[in-house]
Amino acid sequence: MPIRLKIRKRSPEAWQGTLVIMCFAQMVSMIGFSSIFPFLPLYVKSLGTVTSLSADLCTGLVFSGQAFSMMIASPIWGALADRWGRKLMVARAMFGGAIIMALMAFARSAEELVVLRMIQGLITGVMGATNALVAATVPRGRAGYAMGLMQVAMGLGLGLGPVIGGVVADAYGYRAAFYITAGLLAFAGVVVWFGVDEHFVARESTDQASVGFLAAWQRTLSSRGVPLAYTLRFINQMGRIIFMPVLPLFILTLIDNPDMINSYTGIVIGLSSAATAFFSIYLGRMGDRSGYRRTVIVCLLVVFLLFLLQALVSAGWQLLVLQMFYGIALGGIVPGISALLAVYSRQGDEGAVYGLDNAITSGARMIGPLLGVSIAAWFGVRMVFGAAALLYLTAALLAVWGLPKRNHTVEH
Repeated sequence: MPIRLKIRKRSPEAWQGTLVIMCFAQMVSMIGFSSIFPFLPLYVKSLGTVTSLSADLCTGLVFSGQAFSMMIASPIWGALADRWGRKLMVARAMFGGAIIMALMAFARSAEELVVLRMIQGLITGVMGATNALVAATVPRGRAGYAMGLMQVAMGLGLGLGPVIGGVVADAYGYRAAFYITAGLLAFAGVVVWFGVDEHFVARESTDQASVGFLAAWQRTLSSRGVPLAYTLRFINQMGRIIFMPVLPLFILTLIDNPDMINSYTGIVIGLSSAATAFFSIYLGRMGDRSGYRRTVIVCLLVVFLLFLLQALVSAGWQLLVLQMFYGIALGGIVPGISALLAVYSRQGDEGAVYGLDNAITSGARMIGPLLGVSIAAWFGVRMVFGAAALLYLTAALLAVWGLPKRNHTVEH
């Protein structure tokens, strides 16, 4: 006997208020988490090591260790969200993140920071928790619009966070930036706790297997279209990050003034992220009207062509323009896949669905940079963009052949 969720009837506008609050909380939390990115490698080196591990290795572990632990923990938190409520999981991620970020300010060595970052991956996972809450609240026919708004919030947070973190670190030091981050996450948690009314009540079931983690994951993965949507998510995240480690080196070959490399790289990344954020709403609404499957397929093919062109560019401005259009196309892919997961999966399993989604994204974040660096070492930097093009072509073909053509879920 499956879990039955008792959800009170709400006014037609109730979900809109929840969506606005969650977008705000998403933006604030992304500002907090991303504010440490500009100086994190420098913070590692300033702490130094107390074991035989090198500072360079610890720098890599600070990033990959967090992604690895989040990959393991996200599905478990997602399953718990379906049993105890999604709002509770969002609060756990934000308040837990606030505590762990504050503790990072007191790290005494690079090894301690690595351990704290791995704990961060175990207890946070804000994106998966917020997506689950939004997917459980918003009508399925408005999933594209809702996920588009969430993508805008995330994009704005990721754009503002590094700027704020860099300014604070330069003015007051690295540790002050961690205090600011912890405060922002705690504030976002308070907003969600007092601003969102989930009305979640889970009835006890006599069939204990139906409430177990494995049962929730099995239901999710057995839903038609969900495994392929996860595959598309993995490929897309790989494509988004595979070129990041070599991007500054590539730009260095395209511009005349090497002293501008950091600024130009920041402009390229920032413009792409801004384009993704602002076009997510439009393309999300387009998916609501014409179908998420069609939107995702078209955008995947567009990105395939854009990466082919990026592998052939001969000037910095050409890469800048192509990256901008790449960001626009991502505005259809990222929320489109999130919406597909909502409409292909069963109602009541949103926590498991987006917990697994967050784990898959983390796995791609862990593997992608290593793959990009390896390809650059063996075949050259331009081939990394060619490899990204092949990834997106593969994703487009899989979507054409494998994604179900229905745009809304049926009753299970």
